[in-house]
Amino acid sequence: MKNINEYLSNVPESRVDRFNELLNNIKKWHPKSELTMEYKMPTFESGENWIAAANQKSYISVYTCGYHHIESYKKKHPETKSGKGCLNFRDNDKIFYGDLKDVVKSTLTSHKGKG
Repeated sequence: MKNINEYLSNVPESRVDRFNELLNNIKKWHPKSELTMEYKMPTFESGENWIAAANQKSYISVYTCGYHHIESYKKKHPETKSGKGCLNFRDNDKIFYGDLKDVVKSTLTSHKGKG
């Protein structure tokens, strides 16, 4: 996909409000970041730092490129499915936005590099 509008048009109707809420919060928490499609998914970039959100088959993923960015969230919410540097929110999972804000801050301000 080449642009954000095309990407969003493919998010299932049952998940589009939740996905947009996630994107809007990331932009609110880090307003100087630029929203791109760098990794073929909505990606917020700030200098060399980035965080991305993706619509998957049965969940929404937040990619950070490092477990250290999501570690505090996982300690508080161990029930949240995750990978090495990502959080996966199934449709019925609660997203704790207050704690996710810390993930966004860590990701967009502390690591360097795109991969």
